Amino acid sequence: MIERKDLGAWLEGPPTDEEYVRGSRLGLPAEGSGSVAPIGRRILSLLIDWALCLLVSQLFTGGDPAMTLGLFAVENLLLISLFGITIGQFAMAVRVTPVRGRQPILLRSLIRIVLMLLLLPAIIWNRDAQPLHDVAAGTAVVRR
Repeated sequence: MIERKDLGAWLEGPPTDEEYVRGSRLGLPAEGSGSVAPIGRRILSLLIDWALCLLVSQLFTGGDPAMTLGLFAVENLLLISLFGITIGQFAMAVRVTPVRGRQPILLRSLIRIVLMLLLLPAIIWNRDAQPLHDVAAGTAVVRR
């Protein structure tokens, strides 16, 4: 039988360690350039990228959803592979950086975008504010 104290703990969220610094396990600084990017900036950068892809899709194909998704994937793959940053990330002063392994950035970008498009890995985050697609790719989104 479920007791009230069990529900109360669940409703309060997962246990937290007040002294833990996000990104410290990844070797990232606590503050400033190179620290874990705030979630708000990350979401806004995603929305900017999506809006730009939607605009281009609207101009050339009348807003075809498949074209918008394809443009979003290509933008992320190319720009992150070449520069480590998308247009939206540039606008929000964040970037993608490798945090583990030695895979080429093209492979990291491919893993990252494929998992991001599946959506579920993008909405599950770890203690370091790293979504599962970044964990799998060995990357993190940090402040510039």
